[in-house]
Amino acid sequence: MSETVFTYAAPRLKFGSGAITEIGHDVAALGGHRVLVVTDAGIAAAGHPERVAGALRSAGLEAVVHDSARVEPSDASLRAAHERAVADGPFDAVVALGGGSSIDTAKAVSLLLSNPGELMDYVNAPVGGGRAPERPVLPVVAVPTTTGTGSESTTICVLDVLDLHVKTGISHERLRPVLAVVDPDLMLSQPAGVTAAAGMDILCHALESWTARPYTSYERKRPEQRVPYCGANPIADMWAERSMRLLASSFRRAVADGSDTVARGEMALAATFAGLGFGNAGVHIPHADAYPIAGQVHDLATDFRPEGYDVTEPMVPHGMAVALTVPEAFAFTFDADPARHLAAADLLDPDRDAGGEGPGRLPAVLRSLMRDIGMPSGLAEVGYTDSHVDGLVEGAVKQERLLATAPKEVRPEDLAAVIRGSLHHW
Repeated sequence: MSETVFTYAAPRLKFGSGAITEIGHDVAALGGHRVLVVTDAGIAAAGHPERVAGALRSAGLEAVVHDSARVEPSDASLRAAHERAVADGPFDAVVALGGGSSIDTAKAVSLLLSNPGELMDYVNAPVGGGRAPERPVLPVVAVPTTTGTGSESTTICVLDVLDLHVKTGISHERLRPVLAVVDPDLMLSQPAGVTAAAGMDILCHALESWTARPYTSYERKRPEQRVPYCGANPIADMWAERSMRLLASSFRRAVADGSDTVARGEMALAATFAGLGFGNAGVHIPHADAYPIAGQVHDLATDFRPEGYDVTEPMVPHGMAVALTVPEAFAFTFDADPARHLAAADLLDPDRDAGGEGPGRLPAVLRSLMRDIGMPSGLAEVGYTDSHVDGLVEGAVKQERLLATAPKEVRPEDLAAVIRGSLHHW
């Protein structure tokens, strides 16, 4: 019997210039008393965490700032962040301030402070144990400082498992932040390279949820069996479509001129809207490919490393890793729903007619955008060769939760064709 029911969920959202000044009131209203502020060293140096801590203290709360998040978190960095929180605890609320790395670190810390077991117990199978949290986690208030991951809206914590050289995640509805505070003013200093890479993550979130298999294509499940990724549905579609419209008007402008406050605001909305979509519908092939691309640490040309990434730990930033196979991925999925793929091309670039009405149209739109914002021309430009294809396929195949959301069956040989075709886009 086919599924006839989908469940939609989202955090409370506060959006707008100056929204961060109200965070003390917001956390106090949640019942917080002793609050852990999770951020990274780069954000800490900019002074934002102390500003947040000051707002919390002005509301009568105790605030402790930890710069324990690491760019592209790993199992090692998440364990270290948890240990530091245990040493300085207890806490009854967590504020995450930063990009997806800080927000995901806060989610993991919140989970491990409130539930038994080890980190790998909760990591998605087959990489980890796939255990579900037994107890509610500490409430997380997410304050993004980059426009990209949408982690403020989602149930997902992404991490690198260092020994396995693979990127994977923890996914459960209890990990969704209870409140997202999105203040575009915090994003004005985001460098162009970060805006480009993180913006491609927004775009892929919207595109992948828009083209995900419909929720009605799954077998009927009992309520307790349903997972946050339920497939394309009317509400997620609405958010994905709106996100793509905003990206069409603002993405190139935000990369070209970081001081364009209108473009920054639209990108912040696009990121949140995409998160509200894919956090329920799911993502598929580009993200499944991205995890091994980013997780297999290797030399990366520094020309393509956004400012803020540690050059002593070479890796492909997540948003860039997602983007690198996206044109080929959507050429592959075209025949599953041509109308959706062509509609996406119209939303992103209504004036572009390259590729006609066939499978090449959306990839042409994507390649044009990638060239304009300075993305690498393919996997080869960041150090991958044909000899790496089998290893990347092996890593992508492990992303069972993501590949199950694809609009058509994805075999290892299909992934190999997508990855091999992505060595050179132009």
